[in-house]
Parts: sequence; C-alpha cells; structure tokens
Amino acid sequence: MRSFKLCLAITLLALASLAHAKDLGVIGPVYPIAEPNLLEMILARLRTAQASGELARLQQDAQRQARRRVENPTPVTTVSRATKARTYHHDPSIVIPYPITDADGRILVPPGTRVNPLDTVSLSKALLFFDARDSTQVQRAKSLLDARGGRVKLILTGGGYLELMKRWQVPVFYDQQGTLVEKLQIRHVPALVTQDGKRLRIDELP
Repeated sequence: MRSFKLCLAITLLALASLAHAKDLGVIGPVYPIAEPNLLEMILARLRTAQASGELARLQQDAQRQARRRVENPTPVTTVSRATKARTYHHDPSIVIPYPITDADGRILVPPGTRVNPLDTVSLSKALLFFDARDSTQVQRAKSLLDARGGRVKLILTGGGYLELMKRWQVPVFYDQQGTLVEKLQIRHVPALVTQDGKRLRIDELP
C-alpha cells in the first residue's frame, strides 16, 4: 500500500510540473521538413536507366528468364529413373464430400457417395510419363508412341517439351509440380498408364 501511495505521489508531481512548464523558445535554426516526391524519384531513376541502356538490358534479361521457365519448367523431384519393372493398379474413385444438386435444389448425389470416373468415361489414350532430359527415356517414349499409332498422351516430368513437340509434331504436356505422379503414386519413370477395367494400370518401365 505504501509503494502504491509513493507511485501516486510521483505521478501527481510529474503532472503538476508539466502543467506549469514554460515555452523555452527555439534553440538553433528551424527548417521545414521536405519529403521528396516518391513518384518523381522513380521516374527520374527510370529515365536515367533508359538513357544508359540499363533498362533495355533488364527487360531483355527478364524476357530470357521467362522464356527459359516456359520452355523448361521446374522438373518433378519426387520421381527417378526406373531401374526395374513394377506394375500396380490405381483406383481413381473419389468420395463426394458435399451434396450435388440440380437447379431446383434436389439432391442428385448425396455426400459420401463413392464415384469412379471410369464408370462413365474411358481413358482414350495411354498416359506416358517420362523425363526428356534422359535420352534413353526419350527413345523409349518415341518407340511406344510409334508402336501405339500415336495413341499415347506424352507427359513430361522434366526437360523441354517445346523441342519434342516440334520434332515429333504431337502435343506434349508437363506435370506441373508433380500433381499427377503424386496422385497416381508414380515413383519411377518412364511410367505407362492404361485402363484395366475400372482401374488404372501403371507400368514403370526400366
């Protein structure tokens, strides 16, 4: 209690001194605060960079980097080259987490329903996952493409797809961020995916 009274007294004393404080005047010269216009600074730097040619160089570097990213996307890091044959099956069924209704709100598919896409659609082409940075895998892919009369959808896990498209004159896709190989549990490539009844058959090919 004693300490509380002491703190209270000190606080009151400080407030009293502030109340009787006087203006002591200004010591030294006073200058107005000048804030530079940020937009003008940016424009000035851009004009300087343009005059020196630095801006054009930066633009060219950005275009080259963007082109490299488009032509050679980030490779999938979760797969490696197949060294032995492995065959397994994947059930593509999904469980509907929420009700699917029609325009009038009537429930067509209740939540919890298990749906297999292969009940209504078929896999029209085999899927071939491979790494175009490996010449052996590229040769294997071309052999499978020819053997199946072109009825193979080519999906890269690494390498440049534009060069293959030009050379083979067929569409070539890329498994961005390894989404498909993760879903199909593919660990090694080349891997050929075909339909086997209501399941997908995956053959990892050494």
